[in-house]
Amino acid sequence: MLKIILSRTGKKKQAYFKILVTQKEKDPWGTYLENLGNYNPRSKALEINADRVKYWISQGAEPSATVWNMLVTKGIVEGKKTKVTKISKKRATKIAEKTKKDKEEAAAKEPKPEEPKAE
Repeated sequence: MLKIILSRTGKKKQAYFKILVTQKEKDPWGTYLENLGNYNPRSKALEINADRVKYWISQGAEPSATVWNMLVTKGIVEGKKTKVTKISKKRATKIAEKTKKDKEEAAAKEPKPEEPKAE
């Protein structure tokens, strides 16, 4: 299975990424089928060969979530952006418990409306 991925290069604390087509099982710093472009996150410069990206997607290559979002932003492919970050189940339950607790505390602090007295 083919994958379109980012492969980090550059110096320490000066990241620079190559956009590569490679086998899913292969090392991202090893051999690859084709270099489609590059991305500099410091200047947000994205240079990419749109024709080759479309060709590889038509051949069955799947872009990673980050690459997919870049392609959607650039207008090379149509579709919605995907969520890149993943929250573990343990962390999700902690967040849900905290929000529930915060809501309960906020409800307890709210003053209850007084009922008018009948004369």
